[in-house]
Amino acid sequence: MGCLLTFVRINFKRYISFVCNNTFLFLCAANAFQVKTSVNSNDVTEHPRDDRPRPYLCTVCNKQFTLKNSLNVHRRRHTEEHWYSCTQCEKRYRSQLYLRIHMNIHSCKYKCSECGNCFKSNRELMRHKLSHSEERPFECSVCSKRFTTPSNLAVHSRIHSGEKPYKCHVCDQAFSQSGHLNRHVRSHTGEKPYKCSLCSKSFSQSDSLESHKLHLHSNRRPYHCPYCGMQFKTSVDLNYHVRVHTDAKPHLCRHCSDRFRWFYQLKRHLLKSHNEGTWFMCDVCEKKFFTRGELKIHTFRHEDVKPYVCSECPKRFCTAAELKRHHLVYTDYKQFCCVLCCKYFKRNAYVVRHFKKCAKKLGCSGPFLF
Repeated sequence: MGCLLTFVRINFKRYISFVCNNTFLFLCAANAFQVKTSVNSNDVTEHPRDDRPRPYLCTVCNKQFTLKNSLNVHRRRHTEEHWYSCTQCEKRYRSQLYLRIHMNIHSCKYKCSECGNCFKSNRELMRHKLSHSEERPFECSVCSKRFTTPSNLAVHSRIHSGEKPYKCHVCDQAFSQSGHLNRHVRSHTGEKPYKCSLCSKSFSQSDSLESHKLHLHSNRRPYHCPYCGMQFKTSVDLNYHVRVHTDAKPHLCRHCSDRFRWFYQLKRHLLKSHNEGTWFMCDVCEKKFFTRGELKIHTFRHEDVKPYVCSECPKRFCTAAELKRHHLVYTDYKQFCCVLCCKYFKRNAYVVRHFKKCAKKLGCSGPFLF
């Protein structure tokens, strides 16, 4: 049965229902979960999803739609035709409207006066400005955590309720957020709409493309380790590295008192010591791996697949990390620094070997960890 609620607009982006007199921030639309807030209350509930018939079927991925136009727009995901590319970045859109909205970011039409960040719409700018204030009017009734927007509170509430309203039409797996469902569906369709302009690699998510370009095609490293001077491309990479010096072990085993510096170490421990988790086995040699990614790279070696090509010579590699190490042959860039004499080196092994000699020569000792 479809949605029977009727709305009238009472002010900017607020609608009132004739049925229940509740105020909605967004007008009800097909396939959307709408956040509902009472006029004088911080309580947040959700407007139920409609179950209207979906007669229009995508023949590629079997996804169904209520409108023929929605199916036509969706079909562009499976083809290279009718994509509109931004002239200032690598993002592509399936309609000129989405591209025009995106261009507002480059033109700084909606610019934050506090931090200078630009946004594609005034709505996003207004939502962002709340991050600069202490105002968080929406409170979770279970854990008292507060949020700047009702939609963030609605998503958070599913942690307590366990609700997963977004269901995959292929395998029935359910998700708490529509974005998580969209990413999952691509695992069935194999769709990878985000293509790197510098190489032939494609990605199913835009953030994966941005991460790829940053780690593989960029030499900018603005984050410096305060202990050894090593430089990193992201703050996340730096934070992981600092654990080497501080010996921090944030990952605790739930079965015993063992702690680990890295999550993969904990996962390996759970598999080996407590038989918890899933091994990934090679069909060719039956070798076991802790992660699907490790198995994929191992399979490449059986098949002699080497998708990463050096731009300076004909050599090819199985992984981006191997290509990255190879690139050091053609560059003078040195990212590893000796904390004692500030001498820089191309490779980590070189600085470790040098450091031992340097520390002995200078008569230094201390908790220097590599």
